[in-house]
Amino acid sequence: MKLLFRNILAVITGIIIGSLVNMGIIMISGNIIPPPEGADVTTMEGLKASMHLFQPKNFIFPFLAHALGTLVGAITAALIAFNHKMKFALGIGFFFLIGGITNILLLPSPVWFAILDIGGAYITMAWIGGTLVNNKNNL
Repeated sequence: MKLLFRNILAVITGIIIGSLVNMGIIMISGNIIPPPEGADVTTMEGLKASMHLFQPKNFIFPFLAHALGTLVGAITAALIAFNHKMKFALGIGFFFLIGGITNILLLPSPVWFAILDIGGAYITMAWIGGTLVNNKNNL
């Protein structure tokens, strides 16, 4: 029972911590790289309507938010999980991948960003997180 509880806690905590990192980066991103003039980034409708105004620099922080949120969530889950640490890390990556695909379908982002985001921010970062935890445990 303890094993099951710990593994469930690993998934829930990984999702929560990863989401907090993701949202934290998104929240500060506009202060570092301001949105384009006239873009309303406070609502989904505003984002859809102004996405054509975004330059490549405006996609740096969304990518970092997705990648670092997934990485931190995967590391968190792998550290807490009782066993199968890599599977839990990859599970977190898959969870965030579903969110990323949904986001790409809802927002008309450039194709290059969709490829970079889907290919590099989720499963790749979850694998890196799982590898870091496994390597730490093997020392």
